Amino acid sequence: MRTSPTILHLDMDAFYASVEQASKPSLRGKAVVVGGLGPRGVVATASYEARVFGVHSAMPMGQARRLAANAAYLVPRFHFYRSISERVMELLRALSPLVEPLSLDEAFVDLEAGGVAWDERSARLAGGKLRADIRAATGLTGSVGLAASKMLAKIASEEAKPDGLVVIEPGTERAMLGPKPVRILPGVGPATGDHLRRAGITTVEEIVEAGEDELVRLLGKAHGHGLYAMALARDDRPVVAEREAKSVSVEDTYDVDIHDRTRVGLEVQRLAERCVRRLRGAGLSGRTIVLKVRRYDFSTLTRSETLRGPTDDPAVVREAAARLLESVDTTGGVRLLGVGVSGLADYTQEDLFAQAAGERAVTEGPVEEHSVVPAEEQPPLAERRWPAGHDVRHAEFGHGWVQGSGLGRVTVRFETPDSEPGRVRTFRVDDPDLEAADPLPLVLRGPDGGDRVSGAGSQAVSSVPASLPKSWSRSGGGAATSRP
Repeated sequence: MRTSPTILHLDMDAFYASVEQASKPSLRGKAVVVGGLGPRGVVATASYEARVFGVHSAMPMGQARRLAANAAYLVPRFHFYRSISERVMELLRALSPLVEPLSLDEAFVDLEAGGVAWDERSARLAGGKLRADIRAATGLTGSVGLAASKMLAKIASEEAKPDGLVVIEPGTERAMLGPKPVRILPGVGPATGDHLRRAGITTVEEIVEAGEDELVRLLGKAHGHGLYAMALARDDRPVVAEREAKSVSVEDTYDVDIHDRTRVGLEVQRLAERCVRRLRGAGLSGRTIVLKVRRYDFSTLTRSETLRGPTDDPAVVREAAARLLESVDTTGGVRLLGVGVSGLADYTQEDLFAQAAGERAVTEGPVEEHSVVPAEEQPPLAERRWPAGHDVRHAEFGHGWVQGSGLGRVTVRFETPDSEPGRVRTFRVDDPDLEAADPLPLVLRGPDGGDRVSGAGSQAVSSVPASLPKSWSRSGGGAATSRP
């Protein structure tokens, strides 16, 4: 196990919400909640201003609205978030060949493998420079944790939030972990936490005091051994550069339960098409088709079918999903449907259509056209949807974003990342001068070719936790500082 704090964990601060605030000057410093806006939607990310009211990720959107009625509620723009994430990951890969992305806004980096850090001082310098580079390239802030292991680096980055850097110094790990709640350790979720609490174990130090044998008795051999080792700050997991996807899937939760069997079938066909598009976009194929159905009573069923070889043929996936649906009773209503493909490979078997269809000599009719909407086709003006937070352009007023829509009207605020807060105007949903638009970059290129942070730059989050353990050191907002 290494002794220098050269494992870095980066976690972007309230990523989706911060992107929206950086894009929209009128939302800077205000509560912003990003997620599904329907009755069954959940919060994807809440800005720090919204968290003051108790809003957090994975919370039902209805509950969030009750807690923060005056917040801005926006539909995610995942394509835009992904493009910014790619820029951040480029900066990480410039530091080291060993970068392990965990999500769009989070990753581990082995600084020692990149030759940019070998002790505490060099690691701190590398972490500080990374934060500055991310700010210059994206206009956003990220929190950095540095430690001798992945587990400790992640704990450090959480303590660094928002917009800070924390180093866990070698030799202080046990003292730091001891008083922390057991939930801080990887693998301790609500169920395990409750199980330990009932046994009188609420802190990491109490795990150590209970002993390894007691942990094994309570949690089983594998989990008990692993949890005891982590309580002793032992974590030898390496940073893995490539995390292979195990499956590709899509799912939808419906605002109102679907009872009509024909409608359920069409939804499954549509999800199968979306799943294949995502599969092909990743350059993959798969052998196992999986159907997920959550019924009206919250019971969740999964059915799967394994083909004789990998495929990315939409007809194959549609047919397999339809066959799986035949074995599921949807009489009481369906609240969620999902289609996935696992057993992934990077090649296909050309004759799988006949195999998946059971080599039937039956001529099938074409798939209903309304189950797939070609990306290049624009819906009629009167049918266009205007998701809250998404970008639009008006022939006269220029670039803006949708504040809300309903009753045949759409309200737009006209502003850009580097403008002052803009004015609001309302139009008919079928206004021919209004159209969907691509997001504008958060950072503009200066005349010298370098990045120039737009108005988003004024949004650096500067608040820090009131106190940190004495064995930790923290720096934020530029110059490195140390706590005694």
